[in-house]
Amino acid sequence: MFTVKNNFSVNEASTTLVVGLFEKTASFEGILGDVNSALGDSLATLVKEGDVSAKKGVVSKVHTLGKLEAKRIYFVGLGKENQFSFETARSSFGKLFKACKNAKLEEIEIVLDSFVTDKVDASDVAHALGEALPLATYKFADYKQKSNEPTKEISSVVVYTEQDKEEVDASLTVGYIYGKGTNSARTLVNTPANMLTATDLAHYAVELATKYELEYEILDKEEMENLGMGALLAVNKGSVEPPKMIVIKYQGKDEWTDVIGLVGKGITYDSGGYSIKPKDGLVGMKTDMGGAAAVLGAMEIIAELKPEQNVVMVIPSTDNMISGNAFKPDDVVTSMSGKTIEILNTDAEGRLALADAVTYAKHHGANYIVDVATLTGGVIIALGNHITGAMTNNEALFERVLEASNEVGEMIWRLPITDKFKERVRKSNVADLNNSPGRDGHAIFAGLFIGEFAEETPWVHLDIAGTATSSSEYDLGPSGATGVMSRTLATLVERFGEE
Repeated sequence: MFTVKNNFSVNEASTTLVVGLFEKTASFEGILGDVNSALGDSLATLVKEGDVSAKKGVVSKVHTLGKLEAKRIYFVGLGKENQFSFETARSSFGKLFKACKNAKLEEIEIVLDSFVTDKVDASDVAHALGEALPLATYKFADYKQKSNEPTKEISSVVVYTEQDKEEVDASLTVGYIYGKGTNSARTLVNTPANMLTATDLAHYAVELATKYELEYEILDKEEMENLGMGALLAVNKGSVEPPKMIVIKYQGKDEWTDVIGLVGKGITYDSGGYSIKPKDGLVGMKTDMGGAAAVLGAMEIIAELKPEQNVVMVIPSTDNMISGNAFKPDDVVTSMSGKTIEILNTDAEGRLALADAVTYAKHHGANYIVDVATLTGGVIIALGNHITGAMTNNEALFERVLEASNEVGEMIWRLPITDKFKERVRKSNVADLNNSPGRDGHAIFAGLFIGEFAEETPWVHLDIAGTATSSSEYDLGPSGATGVMSRTLATLVERFGEE
């Protein structure tokens, strides 16, 4: 996929040449000077006339008309150099790769150093490039009838740099791994619910664990009953599909200590149960296992990069359906922890599944827990579709998750925890907890409910109901699943492992 070369010559590129261009370049020197000379000193005219733009995010194509070996040059506008960042680089490469994909190009040659600044070094630019390629060109393999004509994909990227080839190549590889892991999460979320049951999700996890020689465990219904997982089993009661509790362990240290637990909601379809959703609310509920996809994507990245950190991944999986056997409002169920729960809303099912999963993560030795879930519509009302809601019982762990999210560009925003909110979750005449204290602040209530099962274990909750999908195409992907939090979780684990 990637080939790194030193000693760039403007006449060496033989296919499609890519050059970064900053605004207000006083004169064309170095790489740009060579390109300008090869084009008969016409670059300034092209910029002045608007045929080539240095504005951030603008990709301009110029045919060389035989003046260079390369048939065309793509100039990537990078904006002002002093405002250039890792995110700008990744977004710019995303736009580039989308343009190249639309043009059905298979080979690209990029002058990496034309994207490098004092603030963003060659390694960072290489990581951004490697990550952007799979993200921006991702396409879900849908179920439409296909022609027999083979599709053209970008299969070769030559990267020219004067920096250390091994370091640049390593950064390209790491970025690519991050992008591919995120795409794996996207594909899971995009898959229709009738093609991704809890059993299918478990099979996927087993294949992932087997590929990377990781320990795994899949609990079936009888085993869950023996362990007293009454919260998850309650959600499953209306379904004809058996539930699964999915566990993968990655051991990066000699001893099974200092373990990060990654817990992902795996509700493969959510009808709302007897608290049924309106008809428009039923559409798109195949995505309710976005948390499970995120932790599986993260585990793929972790298994590829092999950080020195221990991780246990836990996914509680079922669909939430309606039948004569389904659980209903006013029921009382007993969780694995022993805590009893009054059911006030069967559409508040994700927190029930996660309650037993968090308890089981602790059973497997998790010293820290991060849960990820498409949990509430309330978080969308509060934060919109581009920010993930977060809650925590531990400042230090939250800061680490926040740093990881900032590093990869997946924004999170913390929601408050107060004693008043806790009282609402604990208010029941017949049980220890209730699963739905009310519509006001319900994103907070949902997170607090999960926190009751984390107890004293450092815990961060991430509600991705708004960020798990995108309604429109963007620089780093198409509409549909985003794979959000896979990269944040993988980065969190990597940074833990570096200590």
